[in-house]
Amino acid sequence: MDREKRLANESIPKLLMSFSIPAIIGMLVNALYNIVDRIYIGKMEGVGQYAITGVGLNFPIMTVIMAFAMLSGIGAAATISIRLGQKKKDEAEHILGNAFVLSILFSIIITIVGLLSVDKLLLIFGASENTFGYAKDYIVIILIGTIFNVTAFSMNHAIRASGNPKRAASTMLIGAVLNTILDPIFIFTFNMGVKGAALATIISQAVSAAWVISYFLTGKSNLKLKVSNFRLDARIVKTIFAIGMSPFAMQLAASVVSITANKSLLTYGGDLAVGAMTVINSISTLFLMPIFGINQGFQPIVGYNYGAKAYDRVIATLKYAIFAATSIVVVGFIFVQIFAPQAIMLFNDNTELVAIGSKGIRIYLFMLPIIGFQIISTNYFQSIGKAKISMFLSLLRQVLLLIPLYVLLPRIFGTLTSIWFAGPLADATASVLTSFFLFRELKHLKDAHESSTENSKLVEESL
Repeated sequence: MDREKRLANESIPKLLMSFSIPAIIGMLVNALYNIVDRIYIGKMEGVGQYAITGVGLNFPIMTVIMAFAMLSGIGAAATISIRLGQKKKDEAEHILGNAFVLSILFSIIITIVGLLSVDKLLLIFGASENTFGYAKDYIVIILIGTIFNVTAFSMNHAIRASGNPKRAASTMLIGAVLNTILDPIFIFTFNMGVKGAALATIISQAVSAAWVISYFLTGKSNLKLKVSNFRLDARIVKTIFAIGMSPFAMQLAASVVSITANKSLLTYGGDLAVGAMTVINSISTLFLMPIFGINQGFQPIVGYNYGAKAYDRVIATLKYAIFAATSIVVVGFIFVQIFAPQAIMLFNDNTELVAIGSKGIRIYLFMLPIIGFQIISTNYFQSIGKAKISMFLSLLRQVLLLIPLYVLLPRIFGTLTSIWFAGPLADATASVLTSFFLFRELKHLKDAHESSTENSKLVEESL
């Protein structure tokens, strides 16, 4: 069946599964980029606990890189899906070309600015005498390979938006498997340490980028990457920015959150507390990446049907996506509460790090069962082009809640434990407010669907 016909007519559960499962697999495999790096780095004899902390200190820079990839990639993908739903293929290809050029420009700027300011940034982030060297060795190589990272991620979203989730998943699979193979070779066999981990990562991302670009240059894609579409169009750029601004802002906020958290963690728990948070974030990624995979499968279905005014299919897709996401995070919650020490020890078996991390992860992810709902609902507003609401909900947890909590809670209670409680408090509050916006939007959507159905009946009766 033609992809557009599938989006318009196939049963929602079947369609969501076929689009989401490849994305979930791809996102899980893609998560191995950072997780595998950290596992191998954490096993470096005698220094693993400091090396993994050093790599964790780079999280703000890496989230900035991802922010720009999302700005061009997700902003373009949502718009491409809507244009395809409106049968405007030429406009979709023009958006694709502009998104590609933006990803190149963003990469060049990030690399230059990052390399010129890396020392100052790491000191601001809280690098100590024990961790500075590891942090710098890793991030310098990552910055050099920014163009591969941003291009692969950005264009892969366009592949999914064009209706080929399997190809999009294979992009991430190829890169992550290659990274997993290269990591131990460069880190241990060639004795390159954290430099080897970073080199393995950018080589893998380069292969992924080549794979993505080749797709749009061959006859396999229903959208083509054409030089004639490379000239930036202010109207298209504005549209990409409007929709992509929400995930972009969320990633920038995550960078600020990470800096704020690291400052508090260093003050009340030292280097190992930062290392523990690095491990906690890695573990939580395993449960959150499937949610992002559902988001990616969910987005073209919602975008297409919203553009086609098939509001009943939009509502059904949202309900199934929330149910699937919630099921995943409930399983993650049970795992974290029961097997916290064993999970931390996968990365490093330092007794103090394991003790800090086990307590931290149980508290920090206590509201994990409701996170799926909040993530899917936020993405829903992005998928239908309501960028302002999506941006507000994206920033709600990060900027408006987490940052103040990271600062205020330890000052009030003066303990490391109080820092861990910032996570569940922010999650609970953000989910309540998200519910308000979502239920209001669903009421409008149901009214529009009922009105459309009534009008159709009247037309049929008149005939």
